[in-house]
Amino acid sequence: MRIPSRYAPLLFSALLSAIMVAIVSAFVLVISQGLHAGFAAQWLRSCLTTWPVAFPTVAVVAPLVRDLVGRMTV
Repeated sequence: MRIPSRYAPLLFSALLSAIMVAIVSAFVLVISQGLHAGFAAQWLRSCLTTWPVAFPTVAVVAPLVRDLVGRMTV
């Protein structure tokens, strides 16, 4: 399956936010509650409730950060 390149920024935002949400929510759950019997279900629920916030945030912020980095580097 190939996605048209015009959707690259959205795909980038979707993948980056999904990966970050998965990693950070797992880390926070392990630190705060440890591994337990319901960990996987709680982790999935956490990911599903957090990702709708992370995705549009990355979609809006990523171009701004790229521009800022471009201005700060030679």
